[in-house]
Amino acid sequence: MDFFIDPIYQFTLLILITLGGVLITISVHMIPVGGAPAAMSQATGVGTGTTQLAAGAGLTGLLVAASVYILSGDALLCLVLGGIGSAIMLSIAMLIANIGYIYGVGIPLASGKASRDPITKDRQDIYVSKGTEGHGIPTAAFLSGIAGGFVGGIGGSLIFVALLKSPAGLPFESMSAVIPGAIILSIALFFVNAVIASYNIGGTIEGYYDQKFKKLPKAVVVSALITLICGIMCLLIMIQLELAYYGVNV
Repeated sequence: MDFFIDPIYQFTLLILITLGGVLITISVHMIPVGGAPAAMSQATGVGTGTTQLAAGAGLTGLLVAASVYILSGDALLCLVLGGIGSAIMLSIAMLIANIGYIYGVGIPLASGKASRDPITKDRQDIYVSKGTEGHGIPTAAFLSGIAGGFVGGIGGSLIFVALLKSPAGLPFESMSAVIPGAIILSIALFFVNAVIASYNIGGTIEGYYDQKFKKLPKAVVVSALITLICGIMCLLIMIQLELAYYGVNV
């Protein structure tokens, strides 16, 4: 089999990978994360770290995307369902957290960073306990998390599809040779961008209406640069996997 690596084609895939990384960074800023304070019901959001929650959603989306692509080979369907998979995972996580907050701890869902819910316009400040930054995951934060999960799932799936299509001349019947590599590298890039967003947030965040969301442009620039560099290495790895599959010495 003849191999020809088209630089323009690979550059296009690199741009798509970079876009996927930026989408992941944006998504992390939209997910309500409260960390340890939320675990003690002293802040809004899910009681875990930014990176862990984002990566969990990303892994779910990637598993859905990989399954869909193996079964259908439809890249667009892979992106959409990957985003939906991540959104569902986050929805379940936030719902279970709210059930624990309401019926386990006995606290109302209230934001400490907005006097009224940006979506429902319900009063928030009168329900926030003194010394805390809110409780649970109120409506605006919940919907922001769903949207963030969807965006992040699309970003991770976009990286996965771009990496999967990077080898030149590999027939669809042999995709099983490189799918594991594409999944592993996609997960790695997901973690990279989740950590970038986590450092930019610097603690807890409620979602798109949080003041920390205004710091997003800085994270987008850093994310684009880092993903671009990592994307080059990932593409080289994927091409090498294909050549190794066919026994081509480089």
